[in-house]
Amino acid sequence: MIDGFSNPGIKKYSPADRFEELLMAEFKNNPHFYFFSPDETTSNKFERIFEVEKRAWGNLPIEEWDLPESANGRIIEMLSENVLFSVMTGHLANGEPAMLGSYEAFLPIITAQLLQQMKFIKQSKTVSWREPMPAVNLLSTSTCWRQDHNGFTHQSPALISTLLSVPSNLANCIFPIDDVAAEESFYFMMNSTNVVNLTTFDKNERPRYIDSHHANYEFVNGGASVYQFISDEEPDIVFAACGDIVAHEVIEAIKILREDLPGIKIRFVYINALSYRGIGTTENKLSKEKFMELFTENKPIIANFHGYPETLENILENYTARGRLRVHGFNEEGSTTTPFEMLRRNAASRYDVAIDVAKLVGNTDLASKYQQILDENHTYALDNGVDMLQ
Repeated sequence: MIDGFSNPGIKKYSPADRFEELLMAEFKNNPHFYFFSPDETTSNKFERIFEVEKRAWGNLPIEEWDLPESANGRIIEMLSENVLFSVMTGHLANGEPAMLGSYEAFLPIITAQLLQQMKFIKQSKTVSWREPMPAVNLLSTSTCWRQDHNGFTHQSPALISTLLSVPSNLANCIFPIDDVAAEESFYFMMNSTNVVNLTTFDKNERPRYIDSHHANYEFVNGGASVYQFISDEEPDIVFAACGDIVAHEVIEAIKILREDLPGIKIRFVYINALSYRGIGTTENKLSKEKFMELFTENKPIIANFHGYPETLENILENYTARGRLRVHGFNEEGSTTTPFEMLRRNAASRYDVAIDVAKLVGNTDLASKYQQILDENHTYALDNGVDMLQ
């Protein structure tokens, strides 16, 4: 476990690096563990696993520039998500754990297979002699928000929406906010059975906000928690976020608003897991009573989501009235552009969510100020190829 945490948001660490370390340890400690990847292990920043395990390779010649390869290798790479998923589920059916890592935009390729697998899980749970099967564990990185050179073709969080729409309630969508939460997500995935887990995270360095105790608390207490370091008691407005990059934008928005509206009281709630019709995991959903405790009974809620905003909005509507909600997220506006410009294009940046607050309090001058900043960054990014804002 990672402990000794202080100064939330100051230092940055890579969630992908942490997953990489945990994958290496799993290979060392479990001879039955396999990792599947459509030739993107290195691109997704998991390349150090080749230090402890070889890539599966048949009788073809091995060149001097090849990565470590062996007929018995437990890293399975092939540029076919469909084939990889089929092989992985066969491995899982033997009671042996595995993970599959891929670009977020290409995981939807296996959508039909995932839906069939969930049907199989549902039916198998009714068979008395069948042992629980290790979870289908998917690592979704190289996400829609950070495709600096690939562009619109590589920007799609569609699988999240699909999995959360299936009534069998056999899928968890997990969003670790930082590297500490990524570690807890890994353990949750490896200890799960008879379920699909999709964990989505940025492969670049992200601010560290929580310690291991907080990360564990979110999993066992309904998938959401108040971040006290950035929250006020008796808030006027509740900010929520689900996803590491969009959460950072909300936290920065709160800092900006405290400068410009010093009297306003704000609470920040982070959502680390979603499942069918609920916040939290399939077996540990947030209750309506706990929701009201976290989000208050009637204050405006401004949410920022990693995926399509309607997906989170539909879940939040199971807890409260739509009139309280303003949900931002990926609006299918993509391009080969800069990181902050991607957020601006989809109205998911710190200034976009801050504009909501300015409008709620009737401060049109402040809303215009924030919009001007967004416009200036747009022009600067076009002219210079980098963001004015970080």
